[in-house]
Amino acid sequence: MEERITSAIIDGFFKKLKDHLRVDVVIVGAGPSGLVAARDLAGAGKKVAVFERKLAPGGGIWGGGMLFNEVVVQDDAVSILDSFGVKHLDAGDGYHTADSVALASGLIFGAVHAGAVIFNSMSVEDIVFRDSRVGGVVILWTPVQRLHMHVDPIVVTSSMVLDGTGHPSEIAGLAAEKAGVVLNTESGAIMGEKPMWVDEGEASTVASTKQLYPGLYASGMAANNVSGGFRMGPIFGGMLLSGRKAAKLMIEEL
Repeated sequence: MEERITSAIIDGFFKKLKDHLRVDVVIVGAGPSGLVAARDLAGAGKKVAVFERKLAPGGGIWGGGMLFNEVVVQDDAVSILDSFGVKHLDAGDGYHTADSVALASGLIFGAVHAGAVIFNSMSVEDIVFRDSRVGGVVILWTPVQRLHMHVDPIVVTSSMVLDGTGHPSEIAGLAAEKAGVVLNTESGAIMGEKPMWVDEGEASTVASTKQLYPGLYASGMAANNVSGGFRMGPIFGGMLLSGRKAAKLMIEEL
């Protein structure tokens, strides 16, 4: 019995990993924008692998605002909540509240149910760069990375990579620092996040969702940080709409 259980886990995992060593889109970070993009891409028939550093996907949704597990979503993004089956309450003035645990779990289930595969506890430590294009990622177990163990990583190749790493915009940073690319921003580099201004931050998150370099896109707070947008806090409409826009742009290119 014990051997059977262990064998089933090993066989299942390695089949999943081997089947996703080459994909259409790698999404780095399973936050709200990344999960929406994953669901939309997979729903359009694209092969999608999501790599999440933490044990639990969902990004910054779980804690709501200061551990009050409620988040706010604007009217414009309510249709995305409905498409994932996430309940919400009208808070007036064009805003709605949703339980953060329900939202995070709903987005995760929706992405996986559509066909995207999420690999949790895996960190992306580098990009694949060939022929002046981002063409994949270099992955390693998060515990191995955090323990600074001398272990070489492996590679997943893709047609496109979506930086959904949140505030640090780590993948865009790797492209700029290690490959020396000029990003699609006003300065050609990472602009950095500005202080909180909710209205501007929500608008700029969607506006900044774009191709940064051939093969490389950014969504959510990663897009905001790269292009110098304002912070917005526990309001998630812009994040959801950013994920939808990123998926649309990548589907069009694919």
